[in-house]
Amino acid sequence: MTRRVLLVTHTGRPQAVLAAQEMSAGLRASGMRVAVLPDEADALDGDGVVVADADEPAEGCEMVVVLGGDGTILRGAELVRGTQAPLLGVNLGHVGFLAESERDDLAATAQRVVDRDYDVEQRMTLDVTIRHGAEVLHRCWALNEATVEKAARERMLEVVVEVDDRPLSRFGADGVVMATPTGSTAYSFSAGGPVVWPEVEALLLVPISAHALFARPLVVGPTSRLAVEVQADTEGTGVLWCDGRRRYELTPGARIEAVRSEVPVRLARLTKGPFTDRLVAKFRLPVSGWRGQGDGGS
Repeated sequence: MTRRVLLVTHTGRPQAVLAAQEMSAGLRASGMRVAVLPDEADALDGDGVVVADADEPAEGCEMVVVLGGDGTILRGAELVRGTQAPLLGVNLGHVGFLAESERDDLAATAQRVVDRDYDVEQRMTLDVTIRHGAEVLHRCWALNEATVEKAARERMLEVVVEVDDRPLSRFGADGVVMATPTGSTAYSFSAGGPVVWPEVEALLLVPISAHALFARPLVVGPTSRLAVEVQADTEGTGVLWCDGRRRYELTPGARIEAVRSEVPVRLARLTKGPFTDRLVAKFRLPVSGWRGQGDGGS
């Protein structure tokens, strides 16, 4: 049976299209079949390239390879979640925290895919529910974070945050981030939240510009239930963003709940180095002067 890989990229960027074409050629040269999304087929056409099913694009694929920044990789996460196909990200953006390789490594990355020379790890996701009273308005999910935000710049949201079905604090804020460890280096990080190592099973709750004495980032256990209630007397309306991609309107009185999902996202890993090294590389952290134990450090 011919091996098949789904290739996803940002076809609106010429450099991304060139990179995807190069990756596609490398995979097809080794006898693999490359599938592309219907809306990307015109840009990524070539011998041996097939158009994936619009409803189940990852069906029959052993891997989904995404070329782009974290936004494009999060798009790929939507395609692999609930399947056995792992996601491999190739960074064409800036930080690219979810990516495993860079633009200059395309040939080597293609060969690693051909050789099945990679590990697969599961990353926690969130199940998110929006309620209004007893009515469930929406159900969604997130790999990085679910963010409750104010809809208008001049209006804060008045919210009550809750942990494990108990109220914790009420405050006015620009919003609240509920994140996974994977998302701790994304929006949560920008909002002042802690960096959590991926193997730590936890949920994060991080207020955004809260007007309150107690509005610190929280790290809770993986079985905890987080909730944000938009108060009925709030002056502004809000929105919920899941991974910055899926948007839902929030009216006063809305309640947003987040729990650990039973459906993870599978990520393909090309390196086994410690997460500390990834932090240093991605954020370009200064480590000059470090001696370490190998040089007689303590």
